[in-house]
Amino acid sequence: MIPLPAVAIKTRMTQTAGMNPQPGLRVRRATLDDLAALRTMWLSLRLPADELEKRLQDFQVVEDAEGKVFGVIGIQFSKQYARLYGEGFSDFSAADTARQLFWRRFEALAANHGVFRVWTQETSLFWTRWGFQPANAAILMRLPEEWKTSEGGWLTLELKNEEAVTTALENKFAGFMDAEKKQTARVAEKARTLKTIIIIVGFTIGISCIGIAIYLFFHRNPLQ
Repeated sequence: MIPLPAVAIKTRMTQTAGMNPQPGLRVRRATLDDLAALRTMWLSLRLPADELEKRLQDFQVVEDAEGKVFGVIGIQFSKQYARLYGEGFSDFSAADTARQLFWRRFEALAANHGVFRVWTQETSLFWTRWGFQPANAAILMRLPEEWKTSEGGWLTLELKNEEAVTTALENKFAGFMDAEKKQTARVAEKARTLKTIIIIVGFTIGISCIGIAIYLFFHRNPLQ
């Protein structure tokens, strides 16, 4: 039996490979010019438009071939985590197609931010079909503090194995520190060797100078 996470990933890969988004649709970052359309969508869904407006920089919009915006979603990052929120559409007949395009954009942004896990409170069945699962108590411990104030349940999807990545980084850091210690030891040994050589050379030069001084003293002042 294939484990549930593997099934979700396999299902998502099959959907991605087989999807054929409607030609002419385009996803881009939201601008101030889009605000009126976005507020209309948010208010129609009883979302807090005033609060979402303040985070306009988080939002991506999808527009049709005529440049009309009909969908929006917010993507917020916190360290190695991302959140999808504030989703809205004026034309729900094309919502799932738009969500596929949004996901493509999200994957590119997540790769740039090194995201391990993505969270959402969106309730569309699209996201559970896409591999998102309800977060249990243990997983919720990883939810960033600034998002814990949001009421309601959370869905989550692991993009990278957090434990494996953390362990690999720790091992790499430990190896780096070990290499640094060895390098420091080699430098210290070279320094000790150089110090010894300097002492020997200095001692040799000192003895030679004393010998020369004695020689010159007796030859300039021969004994009577």
